[in-house]
Amino acid sequence: MKIISEAGHPNIATVFLAEMDNGKYIEFVESIQPPIPREEKWVIIVSTLFGCPVHCAICDAGGWYEGRISAEHILAQVDFLVNRYFPDRYIPVKKFKIQFARMGEPALNPHVLDVLEILPLRYRAPGLMPSISTVAPLGTEAFFDRLYDIKQAHYGKGRFQLQFSIHSTNTRLRDQWIPVKKWDFNAIAAYGKRFYKPGDRKITLNFALSDNSPVSGEILANHFDPGVFAIKITPVNPTVNAALNKISSGVDVVNLRNEPEIAASLRKLGYDVIVSIGELEENKIGSNCGQYVKRFLDNRKAIPGSYGYKYS
Repeated sequence: MKIISEAGHPNIATVFLAEMDNGKYIEFVESIQPPIPREEKWVIIVSTLFGCPVHCAICDAGGWYEGRISAEHILAQVDFLVNRYFPDRYIPVKKFKIQFARMGEPALNPHVLDVLEILPLRYRAPGLMPSISTVAPLGTEAFFDRLYDIKQAHYGKGRFQLQFSIHSTNTRLRDQWIPVKKWDFNAIAAYGKRFYKPGDRKITLNFALSDNSPVSGEILANHFDPGVFAIKITPVNPTVNAALNKISSGVDVVNLRNEPEIAASLRKLGYDVIVSIGELEENKIGSNCGQYVKRFLDNRKAIPGSYGYKYS
């Protein structure tokens, strides 16, 4: 793996663009959460596909797709960062999160499951907590069946984080944002009830809230048990595709006191609600949700209203 570019701030987040030994490009990220030091919480965000066939409206990873990333190449992303700080592979971090959420839908790559089985053997990391964020494409049932078995074997008692990206309770708008055949709410709810065990972290339903993406508490309550599912509300980050599709954020990222109204109403229904807003500096770095590989390969041109990114 050859690092082509590195951008960011070591005390916030760094994005790495890399060429693999097969000549294909990936990117991965490391971040911390100021003022929390790396020894308390450290996050690595890895890519699982070369591009992505899903083409989500607010994500820049779509538009090209060159296949699955091997388990070896997924682990290479983690190894690169671990070796920087913990070359003996003992990682004394209280919360060491590895998120399979940078570039590519992880449920489309069974190698992700191989990596999940390898991680506890590869590193001495008492705080290891893998995290999978998925849109749950139709036809990935075998992936999720095996994921359940792996979680039960290696990551019980709150050591695994599963997130379904929903974005809207309006099915028409959800289909526009996530233009692929996917599990409906009944299927997600049924799997969640099977997956969740006492002591586990609740399964997250993520909504990147835009100005026109309705979130109905009634619809959520009809499908998702607040004892099993939590709600996460995030801004629509300024990706290139969000700018081109004129999708603006419904979360005030400047005045954090202006919490979205839907948050309070969902709490009244019994849901744990997290309004997650990263450091604004991450928008300049592009670590929130940039996916630059396609733009890098195309022409390296900036798109007004989207992330800025300087290649070194």
